[in-house]
Amino acid sequence: MSEHADTSDSIPEALPDPPGQSVAWATDAEPVAIAGASGPFIEAVGVAAEPESERISAWRRAGHEILAGVQTLVSAAVYATLIVTFGFQVARVDGLSMAPTLEDHDRLIVNKLVYELGDPRPGDIVMLYYPLNPEKMFVKRVIAREGDTVRIVDGRVYVNDIPLHDDYVPVEFRSHDDWGPQVVQQGYYFVMGDHRNNSSDSRHWGPVPKKYIVGKVKVRWWPLQDARIF
Repeated sequence: MSEHADTSDSIPEALPDPPGQSVAWATDAEPVAIAGASGPFIEAVGVAAEPESERISAWRRAGHEILAGVQTLVSAAVYATLIVTFGFQVARVDGLSMAPTLEDHDRLIVNKLVYELGDPRPGDIVMLYYPLNPEKMFVKRVIAREGDTVRIVDGRVYVNDIPLHDDYVPVEFRSHDDWGPQVVQQGYYFVMGDHRNNSSDSRHWGPVPKKYIVGKVKVRWWPLQDARIF
């Protein structure tokens, strides 16, 4: 709705000069001489007053700017909520089961949409619900998918009788346990921590159903000096 401010000025009737005096109006402080005037004269400096309508308009503009700022903040909060709910999630690592790839208190960005469009693949680092207590979340690496046969001999992992290429695990982090062989059932994934001798994973509580896998770890953004895209 457009607004029209009334900017007309009221003009008072001219008043006669007092006897024996002449009145001069000026817009600065310089003396004003009036020809033919006798006796002393009074000099007045006129100052234009700000119209009331302009002050009202200024308050209205300020109100509109504040309202626009609030709307922007609310929109940003809504968008952030939608992104966290349906697209991405910020997570923090608690523990060392994924060391040295991920360290304690690392901050991550998890892509929650990627597995709505496809399936986890071996080598993916994923965030998942702990099968024995879904109120907790873990971060692990996918080792094998449905139909694969997993076997561990003296800490060495074999998938379908092929040694797993896991040079991301330092020698001092390797375990010496034996496990399997076991075929991963339909709709499930075998996961392990990179810190093999300090990780609770599928060796202890079995494969994880896909519905328990929340998303794929895409970015470590903190600490900044160790930021990395996976």
